[in-house]
Amino acid sequence: MEANTRSTGRLPAAFLTPGSSSFMDFLGEHSPELLPGNRPLPAVQGAIEAPHGTTIVAVTFAGGVVLAGDRRATMGNVIAQRDIEKVFPADEFSAVGIAGTAGIAVEMVKLFQLELEHFEKVEGTVLSLEGKANRLSTMIRGNLGMAMQGLAVVPLFAGWDVDREKGRIFSYDVTGGRSEERGFAATGSGSMFARGALKKLYREDATEEQAATTVLQALYDAADDDSATGGPDLARRIYPIITSLTEDGFKRFSEDEVSELARAIHERRLEEPDGPRAALL
Repeated sequence: MEANTRSTGRLPAAFLTPGSSSFMDFLGEHSPELLPGNRPLPAVQGAIEAPHGTTIVAVTFAGGVVLAGDRRATMGNVIAQRDIEKVFPADEFSAVGIAGTAGIAVEMVKLFQLELEHFEKVEGTVLSLEGKANRLSTMIRGNLGMAMQGLAVVPLFAGWDVDREKGRIFSYDVTGGRSEERGFAATGSGSMFARGALKKLYREDATEEQAATTVLQALYDAADDDSATGGPDLARRIYPIITSLTEDGFKRFSEDEVSELARAIHERRLEEPDGPRAALL
């Protein structure tokens, strides 16, 4: 949206007119062509080749929720990028992990961040975690046209619910339908294998560090069976992004912290390549 203020020194009327607290509604009214889902695509034959992000996992623990993602982006059978970032803070108490068409997904996350900030500035308060999840659902639904052409975005949303005082996880489909997940969740091409690992490793009473180890183990298993998922790359020092959301807000684990966890898992897997075994009943 172009705002020429040099001649008058004043903002255009569109910025001063009372309206919805949703930035998406504001943009849709004044410059709808800037919304990702409204952009016309050129006519193409066959599938569109674009980098795709893959596996995202999340687990709740006693003091919050951990959200993590691998670093690989693929384009067909080619590794398009080895160190892409797929987990982003949405605001102080929530985060989004992206799977699907990477470029559109990153743009959607930036727009979602702006949507939450705009609401807070207009209303003077923050959305509830449920409200944030609903706003993201609306944005995904707005991308349905592109999703039908192969440019889908399917994120995982997690956050600390300040009202219920616990971590929560929400998953989505390409139509914007959302579901709250209990305990753990995974999305992306390696989600089937990651979810299988999480079923065996998840503990409701885990500490933050134990939850971080659990998501790393799940990503390790996903990378073991899904070529589009990248596990810890010790040679290049490329490790999954791990974040946590607690009553203290959003935190990203440092590279040294993730490296230490990943190397410990790697050392154990030299003895047990398939990972930790479930306890016998």
